[in-house]
Amino acid sequence: MLSVDTYINEAARHLKLRPDELELLHTPERVIEVAVPLRRRGKTEIYRGYRIQHSSALGPYKGGLRYHPDVSMDEARILASLMTWKCAVAGLPFCGGKGGIAVDPSTLSEKELEALTRAYIRLIADTIGPDKDVPAPDVNTNPKVMAWIRDEYEKIVGKKAPGVVTGKAIEDGGSEGREEATGEGGAIVLAHIIKNEKFRMKNIRVAIQGFGNVGSHLALALERMGANVVAISDHSGAIYHPEGLKVHDTLNSVHWEGKKLARTCHCAAGGCKIDDCHKLTNQELLELPVDVLVPAAIDNQITRDNAHKIKAKVVLEMANNPTTPVADKILHRCGIKVIPDILANAGGVTVSYFEWLQNQKRQKWSKSKVLSELDKYISRAARQVWQKSQSAKTTLRTAAYIIAVERVLDATRG
Repeated sequence: MLSVDTYINEAARHLKLRPDELELLHTPERVIEVAVPLRRRGKTEIYRGYRIQHSSALGPYKGGLRYHPDVSMDEARILASLMTWKCAVAGLPFCGGKGGIAVDPSTLSEKELEALTRAYIRLIADTIGPDKDVPAPDVNTNPKVMAWIRDEYEKIVGKKAPGVVTGKAIEDGGSEGREEATGEGGAIVLAHIIKNEKFRMKNIRVAIQGFGNVGSHLALALERMGANVVAISDHSGAIYHPEGLKVHDTLNSVHWEGKKLARTCHCAAGGCKIDDCHKLTNQELLELPVDVLVPAAIDNQITRDNAHKIKAKVVLEMANNPTTPVADKILHRCGIKVIPDILANAGGVTVSYFEWLQNQKRQKWSKSKVLSELDKYISRAARQVWQKSQSAKTTLRTAAYIIAVERVLDATRG
């Protein structure tokens, strides 16, 4: 997770920043730690809650709340920093925040989880709000949790405030297009970058590690654009068919029919048997001879141990921090173009901004308008990162961080 700090330092070197300016970039503006009480089984249990507000240079803090036993101050600090740079690259009037509660939600009933959420919000209510800090779903939180947060916050402030959180259900003030936003954004970025790399989206071979919400919507978008998705994986393993897979049929089998990915084979050619589909491990998928590799699952998947085995021409980082800094350098030396996470997966926070904007202006956008606006924002960001990489003669990752750091520092200087 400290990779974010490494990339900020690299951008600072290119920009020739002073030590005090670099310290400003690394240091969060506010660190909040609270003891969250929950009355349970005849006694009061205490859970640690956190909220890190990294920067308000560009606007309100923005970032998820996660419920997980491993939630910590250090993790929240790095993720809040990551959100600052992601918002800055996308050109959003937000900066980074992150937090959550160190709890295993599977050990609590829904009633207990709601009580814990409301207790947490009562403790931090004076530091959040539509114009201060706008939380969103993250690991083990969802639209229902966001509804509890909004309701509790509105009770405290005594007025309607739908913009206090994003990621809400449509009927509660959420935005159309939010579900597919991150995947669609990734496809838009990829289309722009490979166009500059002088090869076309049509029939490029793509392998996607991770077939959850992000990976599946990315796969659907790429298939619609003419790409050939040849490999997909989830927690159960990976399937690979050299002639390509039918993404929509695979999605129906896994997400709607409940089949294990390893027991499906919807090859693009049709008529093949399940034994014709190669079964791979997630690690083997990373090393396939494809044009584009997409780590869309968890962090630290491409490391010093396997970076030299990557055969793809382009790596599209749809997960956060899927490539370690050492591996990033290896990929660069091998001539592999890496599209960094702060650009590749910025579609999600961009549509979160659209949701907040709709709430603030009391508007309701159609899905077509949301996706059209998403295309404008993400296309512009992709063009700017590419142009900066060319003018600064640096990688796309360093170019993205240079742009983000310049925007935050310019706003800070006023």
